[in-house]
Amino acid sequence: MRKSVAWVLGVSTFALSAGAALAQEVDPASPEGTTGEPIIVTGIRASLADAVATKRNAGAIVDAIAAEDIGKFPDRNVAESLQRVPGVVTNREYGEGERVSLRGLAPNQTRTLVNGHGVATADWFILDQQTATRNFNYLVLPSDVVGEVQVFKSPTADIEEGGIGGTIKLLTRRPLDLDPFVAALSVEGAYTEKADSLDPQISGVLSWSNEAGTFGILAAGVFQQRDVRRDGVEVLGYDPGLDPTGEGRQVPVLIGSALFLQKRERLGGNIEIQFRPSDNLEFGISGLWTRFNANNTNYNFLAWPSRSGLGGGTTELTDETVIGDTIVAGTISNVAAAGGFGQVYDIIDREAYAESRYIAGNFSYETDGGLTLSGQLGYTDADGDTVRQPFVEFLGSSDFSYDLTGDAPTVSFDSVDPTNPDDFAFEFASNHSIGNDDSEFFAYLDAEQEVALGVLEAIKVGVKYTDHSRKTDFQATTYGDFFVPFRDTGCNGGVCTAASFGGGLTPDDYLDNIAISGTLTDYFLPDPARIRDLIGSFPASTDRIPLYSDIFSVDEKTYGGYVMGRFAGEGWRGNLGVRVVRTDQVSRGYVQGAEGPGQVSNAFGDFLPVTEERSYTDILPSLNVTFDLTDDLVLRAAAARTITRPDYTDIAPRVALNPGALTGSGGSADVQPYRANQFDLSLEYYAPNNALFAIALYYKDVQNFVTDRIVNEVFSVETSAPDLTRCVSTPGSTNPDLYDCEFAINRRTNGGTAEVKGIELIAQTPLFGNFGINANYSFSDAKTDSGDPIPGNSKHAFQVGGYYEDERLSARLTYNWRDDFFITFDRASPLNQKGFGSLDASLDFRLTDWASLTFDAVNLTNEKIRQFAGESFRPRAIYDNGRYFFFGARFEY
Repeated sequence: MRKSVAWVLGVSTFALSAGAALAQEVDPASPEGTTGEPIIVTGIRASLADAVATKRNAGAIVDAIAAEDIGKFPDRNVAESLQRVPGVVTNREYGEGERVSLRGLAPNQTRTLVNGHGVATADWFILDQQTATRNFNYLVLPSDVVGEVQVFKSPTADIEEGGIGGTIKLLTRRPLDLDPFVAALSVEGAYTEKADSLDPQISGVLSWSNEAGTFGILAAGVFQQRDVRRDGVEVLGYDPGLDPTGEGRQVPVLIGSALFLQKRERLGGNIEIQFRPSDNLEFGISGLWTRFNANNTNYNFLAWPSRSGLGGGTTELTDETVIGDTIVAGTISNVAAAGGFGQVYDIIDREAYAESRYIAGNFSYETDGGLTLSGQLGYTDADGDTVRQPFVEFLGSSDFSYDLTGDAPTVSFDSVDPTNPDDFAFEFASNHSIGNDDSEFFAYLDAEQEVALGVLEAIKVGVKYTDHSRKTDFQATTYGDFFVPFRDTGCNGGVCTAASFGGGLTPDDYLDNIAISGTLTDYFLPDPARIRDLIGSFPASTDRIPLYSDIFSVDEKTYGGYVMGRFAGEGWRGNLGVRVVRTDQVSRGYVQGAEGPGQVSNAFGDFLPVTEERSYTDILPSLNVTFDLTDDLVLRAAAARTITRPDYTDIAPRVALNPGALTGSGGSADVQPYRANQFDLSLEYYAPNNALFAIALYYKDVQNFVTDRIVNEVFSVETSAPDLTRCVSTPGSTNPDLYDCEFAINRRTNGGTAEVKGIELIAQTPLFGNFGINANYSFSDAKTDSGDPIPGNSKHAFQVGGYYEDERLSARLTYNWRDDFFITFDRASPLNQKGFGSLDASLDFRLTDWASLTFDAVNLTNEKIRQFAGESFRPRAIYDNGRYFFFGARFEY
């Protein structure tokens, strides 16, 4: 049985090991070991000690986070834990961190590896499925299976390329590193305040190895459920074409009150098998499976300036309030007379999931002559699918007023009651599906030979091969003229109306943490089950057809190798190497409106299939040097060249359209990788009792920064409610609902250069009694020569945490905060987010040596997410995810 003894402030530095699994031991012969038996330390301080040991012994500039115990990572989500590392920030758009940004760069410029290689990943949300990025979505990875996370801020030649921001290595537990038998079980309830829902959370780890320590097997599993509710108000874009004066002032496109509901279910597990027949030979098998079920429903009741007739009819805009170039308040009149629509109400129900699988075999062999051979062979794949997306839309034609100048947008309607479905016409229905498939076969072989040639200690070489495939497939319904057959006969054989879909009203406390006087908080809620049943039972003649503009694939083969030397002298050590990698890329997609061999046509238009091939080679040198200035003071310096390949959606020849907003996005195989030269300096002071104080400086010279360019392009759209300011009837067409419309397309293109430079500070130390602190601060100054904003860059970010730990109680309180940052261009306008902070807490009360009670709380201060479009006076969204809590029991043996 494990033994636990309290930490005390006077304990000296513990013997540390980066591979420690369950505890840290103090030598009983030392002055600290006065009891005559080992002191085994667990919990918060043990995990901090492990992390300090990893950082101190690393051959590069590295920060680390270690699990506090077997199967117990500090947070429910690894992305949340990574906020503890300086330079790492995350976003909680749905209340939980999904992706991380490192050192001022976007999430797609950070490389994530699991046990040395990337795990295929796909997304649960349809917009992310369409964009098909290289981001690793941490929601799909249960934190319970992770033993340690290492954040490499300076690369070494033997680490796979792909992150100009940095590389995050996730390490799972291995059985032969643990005691012969280890078991842990956690049973909890998750309470989500906004949803007022209590859901189960269960996880467990079981590890066994034989007495000889030659064979072991570890298995871990997790099952989690949580209801999510997000209240929000949104302004979906701004358009200068709506200004009726023609002066080009920005006018909001859509202003809505949104309610997002989701049932989250995370299942997963991993298995690790080790066979060590001798001291110098080892084989292993690693497997990981995880599934994130993410069914969700989004309600959005919107005022619709862009379809009210503004800019092209008799509709008037009066009582204007103008700030800068934006009409932030006004009254829109004569909507019905102009044939426009003042209101649109969208209900989208999605059956969605993301699933990842990983299997790899590895070996290592060490000869008596100092030669070590190692290799890895594996396969990983992932699916991210919206299996079906039943969608209905209702319209109203009321005049309305809006005001964006307060703490939240307000709207008022003259002649419709948002709570009464009889005031709205059923307008549109669809039932799309989208699939995202990601897969990779990989093989590695490495050899390291110890040598004694002056300061050269070892030479390491290696080769790799990967074969990666990413596919996106969008199948859409048209219901004839998009919706007419369903509207006329889809509701029990008769005409559909808004009332046909049943339902109730928004919750009594909807938008309580956001709304001001005049904010729309009450409207009718159709029943999503009723929507699913009616649309799902419609005849087979409405089967989906390919939406070719959103169908594309990228096949990518890489061939790489490296050579690296490890050096050491009196008071210094380091590594110098070069990595060479060739990338062969084949991109396939469809171009709308083009003609040529193989052209395909359907109700969505004419499309020409396109295949584009390209290859490129990168030479990536790296240097890391560590100087032990004193026994406790370490100076590190590093220089390297790094790359990040563009997102798959950026290099596919395609255009994806949003006909409702007349916006879209497009890619091209000509988009080049991000390439950067970087330089790093770190000064680290390792004080007694595992205290750490450090400062790091970094500079990244990005020589190709992929940027956004908004261009206007014309595409055909079939609609009964066209925006006549940007659409004209298609010449020669016999279809009265076919229009040629001008779309604002966000094209990803090769940009100029960019500079990212920053400072990071770390302070981690025990205090008086059983208290301690763990804090960091990051400053990142990022800019492009073109003036384009850099996605994901927060100039200031910090984390400060305090903890208390004795033989019974472990407690931690942590506050994370990040400054404003640019996200992307959305609907042809910038999307930015204001600074956000969150106060989180955790408690662990040990009842016995083998049983504990646990409690965790997230976002205790109930902070909201606020987004804006370039300027703070142009709001884009306010989201309230509320607080959530976890409580339960944990058992260990």
